[in-house]
Amino acid sequence: MEQTNAARGKAGGAATLLASALSNQLGAASGSLAFPVMGPVGVVAVRQLVAAAVLLPLVRPRLRDLAWRQWWPVLLLAVSFGTMNLGLYASIQRIGLGLAVTLEFLGPLAVALASSRQNANAFCAVAAAAGVIAITRPEASTDFLGIAFGLMAACSWAAYILLNRVVGQRIQGIQGTAAATGVSATLFLPVAVVIFLSRPVDAFAVLCAVAAGILASVLPYVADLIALRRVPASLFGILMSINPVFAAIIGALVLHQELALTQWVGIGLIVAANAGVLLLRRSR
Repeated sequence: MEQTNAARGKAGGAATLLASALSNQLGAASGSLAFPVMGPVGVVAVRQLVAAAVLLPLVRPRLRDLAWRQWWPVLLLAVSFGTMNLGLYASIQRIGLGLAVTLEFLGPLAVALASSRQNANAFCAVAAAAGVIAITRPEASTDFLGIAFGLMAACSWAAYILLNRVVGQRIQGIQGTAAATGVSATLFLPVAVVIFLSRPVDAFAVLCAVAAGILASVLPYVADLIALRRVPASLFGILMSINPVFAAIIGALVLHQELALTQWVGIGLIVAANAGVLLLRRSR
């Protein structure tokens, strides 16, 4: 009976993670619809404000009780959170949802490769490198700036993972992450004010940006917390590898961003490399 309940719990956690990934990519697609009106910076600003407006009242971090040794990783986490989203959305605007999200995914893959010393991971690294070449297809017409933004998002995501570990060790529960979200929103607040005052912003664009905040920040955050109680961390990482696939599919179906066959292969190689690293660590 207990084994049956555990299996059901794991299946429910896996389903929650897949729903989280789908919500995340639908949010990114929704935000991209507001680019013509407020640009990636404006969308990220609204997204950060929405995330803070939901998370801060729920978590209620005790900011006055934090010492400097707790504050500095929170501040760095807030910066990495902002640059990660800025890099991703700027990349989406230039090279499309599927390719941008896949490049961003190199961040956690790099962290996983760096933290594992198994020789077999060399094959995963080679597969990921081949995937990057396949999806970027370097040539004269390649949008290298869009690729650079995607790699900036990847580096920021890697920093976000490492800083989250430090914050988790020094601050109880999820108060540190909530505090970082609040700091990031505070930094983006003047940006949002300038954008809303300097250009005409219609209700549809605002609605898309708010939807990005809810679908890509709030819902995945809550869903991931629920799922982590039911599935092992290794399985969590493996299932999250589906994000680039969902991004490519949604980009093609919703945003009409068609990809070449080689780019689909590249996405598959990077996803397989990430899953391979995590599976090797799990077996070890």
